Amino acid sequence: MVEVSVIIPTKNEENTIGRCIEKIKKVFKDYNIDGEIIVSDSSTDRTPEIARSLGAKVVTPDKLGYGYAYLYAFKFAKGKYIVIGDGDDTYDFLEMPKLLEPLKKGEADLVIGSRFKGKILPGAMPWLHRYIGNPILTWILNLLFKANVSDAHSGFRAFTREALEKMDLKCHGMEFASEMIIEAVRRGLRIKEVPITYYPRQGESKLSSFSDGWRHLRFMLLQTPKFLFYIPGLIMFTIGFLLTVAMAITEVRIFGIHLGIHSMIASALLALSGYQLIFIGLFSAVYARSMGMVEYDRITKLIARFMTLERGLLLGIFLTSLGFFYILLLIRHWVDSGFRSLPMLNQDIFGFTVFILGLQTIFFSFFLSLALESQNKVSITTVAKKSGGGSEAG
Repeated sequence: MVEVSVIIPTKNEENTIGRCIEKIKKVFKDYNIDGEIIVSDSSTDRTPEIARSLGAKVVTPDKLGYGYAYLYAFKFAKGKYIVIGDGDDTYDFLEMPKLLEPLKKGEADLVIGSRFKGKILPGAMPWLHRYIGNPILTWILNLLFKANVSDAHSGFRAFTREALEKMDLKCHGMEFASEMIIEAVRRGLRIKEVPITYYPRQGESKLSSFSDGWRHLRFMLLQTPKFLFYIPGLIMFTIGFLLTVAMAITEVRIFGIHLGIHSMIASALLALSGYQLIFIGLFSAVYARSMGMVEYDRITKLIARFMTLERGLLLGIFLTSLGFFYILLLIRHWVDSGFRSLPMLNQDIFGFTVFILGLQTIFFSFFLSLALESQNKVSITTVAKKSGGGSEAG
């Protein structure tokens, strides 16, 4: 079995691919490593010819994309350990042993070469990436997923074959780097960083600062309904509903400002929007899990376990009835007054808000039940396919 597989994604790197391969071969020789070099190439220049002439195996992905280049090449890798790095010579492949050592010692499952713990040479990284983009995106990833890494977007990494098999990697674009760390955290893999040196790139960069940064941010947010939906929705609903109740009972002043009818309308809309956001988060989590994209977090597990169709219907009927009878009470008071004493607008708004929350709960419960049933069917189908469609009768 091959000990180390080095995978390099390339697109028009004829000026640097040779140096990268020579460095890898030197490490193989100096450290007596039985290794292979796989170049996943989508070039229109002489990159593949140069790579083949130096003994690398060149594979050609049938689609473009940074992540897809790796996903395609993984199918050809035979090594016990896998190293990935760019073909533009910004990462020094002579530093490969630093990444492999923690894996061989059994100290880590995934090792990341950290540029921020090491050295970034002048001109190697634009100031926007160095001081804003990378630090902010890394901070967000650590906040959302507790990864505790310093360089979430380093492309110089090493991991075991077992770790690769556990990580269900799917992203085709630049967000592949974030996905790997998120998956490693979710699977309980041990992540370790080692300091590396980052060199200036020769030739034109293929990165698009804002679009690639947005792809990373979008991917991270979509992976965590808790931060994207639940927390904002819960804050909106709590503030909006409490203000609506308070203004239905008495006058409310905040910092000496009297909150009138328009403030109550805004509060009711805030409560309704927040309530919808919570359920949208739940629906998205159920869908994403059925597609194999995410696992349930604790909040989703709690809501999905509590909010059965029957409980949802009972809660929805209770809220709808409460709002309906409250509105009837107001109408009766109006009729008894000889149609002279109109109900106060804030009481009307409270009644209709509770009524609408009840209706939403009823329909959301049906939709959630349908989504969970569909997920169960998908899970059963997946298990059946994996088991070969069931056992044959003897």
